[in-house]
Amino acid sequence: MKHLNSLLVAAILFMGIGVANAQDENNPWAFEIGVNAVDVFPVGLEDGQTENSPMRGEFFDEYFNVNDHWNILPSVSKIAVSRYVGSGFTFTAVGSINRIDKVGDVSVDDMSYYAADGEIRYSFRDLINGPGGWFDPSLGVGGGYTWVDDIGFGTANGLASIKIWFAENVALNLQSTYKHAFEDDYGVKHFQHSAGILFKFGGKDTDGDGIYDQNDECPETPGLPEFNGCPDTDGDGIEDRNDACPETAGLAEFNGCPDTDGDGIPDPQDDCPTVAGLAALNGCPDADGDGIADKDDECPNEAGPASNNGCPYEDRDGDGVLDKDDQCPDVAGTVANNGCPEVTVEVIKEINEYSKTILFDYDKATIRQESYGALQSIADIMKEYPNTVFHIEGHTDSRGSDAYNMKLSKERAASVMDYLTTIGMPANRLTSEGYGEERPVATNKTAAGRQQNRRVEISLNKNRDK
Repeated sequence: MKHLNSLLVAAILFMGIGVANAQDENNPWAFEIGVNAVDVFPVGLEDGQTENSPMRGEFFDEYFNVNDHWNILPSVSKIAVSRYVGSGFTFTAVGSINRIDKVGDVSVDDMSYYAADGEIRYSFRDLINGPGGWFDPSLGVGGGYTWVDDIGFGTANGLASIKIWFAENVALNLQSTYKHAFEDDYGVKHFQHSAGILFKFGGKDTDGDGIYDQNDECPETPGLPEFNGCPDTDGDGIEDRNDACPETAGLAEFNGCPDTDGDGIPDPQDDCPTVAGLAALNGCPDADGDGIADKDDECPNEAGPASNNGCPYEDRDGDGVLDKDDQCPDVAGTVANNGCPEVTVEVIKEINEYSKTILFDYDKATIRQESYGALQSIADIMKEYPNTVFHIEGHTDSRGSDAYNMKLSKERAASVMDYLTTIGMPANRLTSEGYGEERPVATNKTAAGRQQNRRVEISLNKNRDK
């Protein structure tokens, strides 16, 4: 137990030295526990020794003569702490104990053995197997200090080892180290062989995804090994940082976004993502091929211009003027009159045949009831010409003063206009004016002539835009 305590103290000392020199939480560490054997035979003959020397032989002579030459303490006799420093190199601090009871073929009294060593080794693991291989050979150099029965001396060390990795963090380490003593008088050249179980630890894994931060390109977000620790939330094989739609599984050709309708336009750029469409219409269909997306086309199955919301132009009244240009789309007209029927001389003549029968109370503008039928017929004819403005004229004979006749004619014309509006004629399609006795159509010298001059006439309003 005394020897084991001394070994632990030495190991802790070397561990502290290693941490102080290069502490880095993102670099892996390893702890090894095992046994060692000390062999002083195959280290080369000294001056004056012959090949038959029982204590030493030539280099590597009887190298594996375990029974005759190896000193083995049947207990844990080696501990080591290692730190990977990069590019295949590892630094190791080693503490070991043993009991020396044979030097070559010569038995000696039990002598105590303590050693504290530092090693730097290079691993050929990645060169032989690629990263993560199970076979891990190394070569290294180092130095240390050894005590044999309280006599200490420094050594220069050369070593070779083979690690066999059973798991990512557990390996069997088989090692042979040649220790060359600097003190000729009392230094002991020897080989130290060891076998131990090595446990690799250390390194920081902030996101807990099993990938150390130093190798994790997304160290704060759990991810996948194939993406160097970065996540693929939607599982589409495209890591989130390169995925334009990280929450929805998609295709690599669309930077991870889906194309639900399969029209070759990714959903984020597709105005109609569930219906296959055209690139020119941002992924929307155009069933009638008129260049207007169905969603904006009031007639999606009939081709039509955009100016008519995708519907074909119609000519409901068949007059040769399209409805879009036809001021009277439901009444046949002429092109010259913007699709509305034109008032002919015959029509005006017909209207005025009715207007001749319009009667007023004597010396008043009040229309007599027996005239209502004629006025209805006039309104019916006018309604057949929906874009025409009619002018109502009032006239008198020459009896009475000019002023009085002018006033009466204006009132009678206005009275006819007002009545026509009450039976459905738009007011904006009618004008009225009185002309008194200025426009006689017969002589005022006879009763028959004066009767003809007292009249209401209807004409076209020539001054009003159609």
